Amino acid sequence: MRHPDWTAYEAGIGRYMQAYGVPGVAVGVAVGGELVYFRGFGHRDRERGLPVTQDTIFGIGSITKSFTSMAIMQLAERGELALGDAVRKYLPGFRLGKGDAADEISIHHLLTHTTGMPPLPTLMNCMARSMQADPALAAGPGAARIQALVPVDGLDQMLDFVAALGIEPLAPPGAMFSYWNEGYALAGGIIETITGQKYEQYITEQILQPAGMAKSVFDLSGLAPESDITTLYSGEPGSDDPAKVRATPMWWESPAMAAAGFLRSTVGDMLRYLEIYRNAGLVGDRQVVGAHSIRRMTSPYSRMAGYDIGYGYGLTIHPNYHGVSLVEHGGGIKGVSAYVTWVPERGITAVLLTNLAGLPSGQMLLGAVNTVLGLPVETRKLPLDDYECPADRLGEYAGVYASGEGAHVQVAPDGDSLSFTVEGKGYRARPVGVDTFAVRMREDEPVVRFVHNHAGEVWAAEFGGRTIPRLK
Repeated sequence: MRHPDWTAYEAGIGRYMQAYGVPGVAVGVAVGGELVYFRGFGHRDRERGLPVTQDTIFGIGSITKSFTSMAIMQLAERGELALGDAVRKYLPGFRLGKGDAADEISIHHLLTHTTGMPPLPTLMNCMARSMQADPALAAGPGAARIQALVPVDGLDQMLDFVAALGIEPLAPPGAMFSYWNEGYALAGGIIETITGQKYEQYITEQILQPAGMAKSVFDLSGLAPESDITTLYSGEPGSDDPAKVRATPMWWESPAMAAAGFLRSTVGDMLRYLEIYRNAGLVGDRQVVGAHSIRRMTSPYSRMAGYDIGYGYGLTIHPNYHGVSLVEHGGGIKGVSAYVTWVPERGITAVLLTNLAGLPSGQMLLGAVNTVLGLPVETRKLPLDDYECPADRLGEYAGVYASGEGAHVQVAPDGDSLSFTVEGKGYRARPVGVDTFAVRMREDEPVVRFVHNHAGEVWAAEFGGRTIPRLK
């Protein structure tokens, strides 16, 4: 293959780092299993001047969900479960709102985020003990709310917590896509019920070890103090000032939600993981998971945000990106913005890991993929051409959209477009399609699509993969 020129890509990463105040970024790209590019930008520990390396351990957040899905596929191959099985077959304590809504939700619905459930506050309570002990959260406007959280320490407590919320589904299972972290916690519980092992132990023995991912762990406490582990960083609450990014070293934990987002890994290990997909489940002479299972995991079952992007099992699928497909997933939590991409037709695998939350990590990594594909580095995944929205329709979208995860978005007409107010900060949007707007947030333009009910009224917005209802 030709040797790509990485100059434009590296300049782009420099601009992202400057705009957001990012301390460290690690990027790795392989073609046909051979490393063609690695660079560590900045520092894993800015205060001590320690560089980012190929073996620096970062969080990967929700990329963990693909590991959970792979484990479920292993159990399905062994005949220990069927993807169409009801969740309650394995977790009889799973309950929702009134009636029998939980009875209709299957394992397939969990893995594809098609349970019909709205975002819930569960993750915050599942991380409560870590958050309440974090010195970085001891002061500030949200400190009292964090200290008031009731900790949820395990799967049984999580099942009770979700049931006590009394939330009714937004739609029947299978009818719509809406990202639901709780679904993957339930999938982790099913793995534990069937295997009799802790989720973390099963993933370590059945995926991490066979793949040679020796530096990937759920529990950092067993590693030596001098290990190549990143320090976590956070921006000042309510501020976009990159100069106010500071070290906040404490990692948050959540035993109940481990299957949804708490694996830690390196660029080198994640490239090894992506080889499982590139090689149809084979690592060396061991079939970690069957080729049929890889095909099922990477098949789109639901459509996201009105675009031709689907969700498989713990992975998103863009079926036609300039003649190739992109199979990928991102992850974000405190001190984590991460992304992985696999291009099946070209044998490209790529990983980007950082030590700061809230970054457009997908676009940051896409620039590397574009470089290998020979596309302009700034090429975007979605068509975001301007669209003329009739002025009399703008008022239909106005209102407050809120979710149990803490999202609170106020939408109002603003000239020939809309303004979005998030956490007290205003952002202007531009129409890019029917009911669809791109919101300009520094170096990123996340897409929001408004959803109508059968009466033609706007009742929700799809934002960040979540269906967020409009308040009455």
